[in-house]
Amino acid sequence: MKPTLRLAILGAAALMPLFLAGTAATQQSDMTFFITSAGSGKGADLGGLDGADKLCQTLAQSAGAGSHKWRAYLATQAAGGQTAVNGRDRIGRGPWKNAKGETIATSVDDLHSANNKINKQTALTEKGQPVNGRGDQPNMHDILTGTQPDGTAFPAGEDRTCKNWTSSGEGAAMLGHHDRQGLRDDDASKSWNSSHPSRGQGGGCSQDALKSTGGNGLLYCFASD
Repeated sequence: MKPTLRLAILGAAALMPLFLAGTAATQQSDMTFFITSAGSGKGADLGGLDGADKLCQTLAQSAGAGSHKWRAYLATQAAGGQTAVNGRDRIGRGPWKNAKGETIATSVDDLHSANNKINKQTALTEKGQPVNGRGDQPNMHDILTGTQPDGTAFPAGEDRTCKNWTSSGEGAAMLGHHDRQGLRDDDASKSWNSSHPSRGQGGGCSQDALKSTGGNGLLYCFASD
């Protein structure tokens, strides 16, 4: 092999990791949807909607996608004179793409239809990594949402938002399965946003309670701009 050809091949090989890293960084900068790689550490106490949005924004910033305005996909219930907030109304109009550039939904209506592409392979973290699902150890497929299947808030009364995301003890939160799998072959088990409420001794809002039913206090985050 001629020296010049050998040098060209070696040079190309050296540049390949840089090219791949640049491609990954570009995809993540275009990312408009992810599951948080970590929760608040305090179960479902996220510091309310503002605290949840801040978590989404911080993690997006760390992944190079901080130029977007990020919102947590969460609902709240009417309480203390405050009106309810629908999860579907917080996240913009779409479309939304994961860290690999795959479209998971084209619009709010598409997101809340049977056609959305959220599953274990596409519902990635801000780092572009999959989240453990049913069959993995530990299972972390329970994602905090507090919403009904259509993305709207639950009526006031029975807690489905861990006291509007301020409780790490008493209460319960509605959870979705990001892997679309559960104990039964029914719509609830396959729901990405409204599968079952959290539960646990002493309340379903602590980190231990969320882990006990197959979660880790993780959130869906969407770019709303």
